[in-house]
Amino acid sequence: MPSIRVLKTFLETARRGSFAAAGQSVGLTAAAVGLQIRALEEELGLELFDRGGRSVSLSPAGREAVAEIEDLVARYDAMVAGARSDEPVGTVMVGALVSTLMGAFADALWSLRKRYPRLEVRLFAGLSSDFALKVERGEMDAAIVTHPPHAMASSLVWTELYAEPMVLIVPRHPHFALPDDPLAVLGACPFIRFDHQTWTGYLVRDALGRAGASVRAEMELNSVEAIIETVRQGFGVSIVPRLANLDWDRDRALRTLVLPGEPVLRRVGLLERTRHRRMAVTEEIKSYFHRRGPVR
Repeated sequence: MPSIRVLKTFLETARRGSFAAAGQSVGLTAAAVGLQIRALEEELGLELFDRGGRSVSLSPAGREAVAEIEDLVARYDAMVAGARSDEPVGTVMVGALVSTLMGAFADALWSLRKRYPRLEVRLFAGLSSDFALKVERGEMDAAIVTHPPHAMASSLVWTELYAEPMVLIVPRHPHFALPDDPLAVLGACPFIRFDHQTWTGYLVRDALGRAGASVRAEMELNSVEAIIETVRQGFGVSIVPRLANLDWDRDRALRTLVLPGEPVLRRVGLLERTRHRRMAVTEEIKSYFHRRGPVR
């Protein structure tokens, strides 16, 4: 039977996509990692990775093996730590939109860290579409992402945690004429658009469509926080999710306006595989929002 160390090497290789990067993480040379993986493949009778140049990717058999190996490693770590069987320990890899760390997920994360001090949460910032692929491959345990705009792989499940209304934000001290009517604002003022190819970008397009508005886009960014700050500086207007942890009503540099038309919500949820080693952690995150109720 392969050692726990070899199984951990396999998981690091799956997450990092190369023997060299995995070796840096576990303290081995790339050659040593390759030998361990080859020995594991021979013992299991499976080809776990597709090899190409300096990188490797999980084979179909490797993707199927990730959840079982993660479970074995998690059980071993729990025994070594002397933890209760219902207390998560070790490391959990979570992707999160930066804007969710400015919103309600930040509170959930803090609650999780206080409740389980022996659990290490490694956070990775990025885009929803990138996280979906990494979760599917087993490179991440879960990710906090917006509602997928298209069908996902059957091995993935998305659970809504909370929702934020999309709002129109305008500067209090603009470098341009600012009408009072929201529809006039959208038609006349320089518009800072969220990257139209991202999942949140689809919501902006939906909000504009429902409002029956056309805009003059002068800038396109893929960061909610960058857009908010640009509006604060008076360079344009934008449509963004109303993040839960920002005190919008007391912001001295910008204000929010209700968009014309039917409200559009950015639904934020937890994306995970249907079966994985950190289901106790993801269930705790979902339970936190269930106990908390609707985010306001």
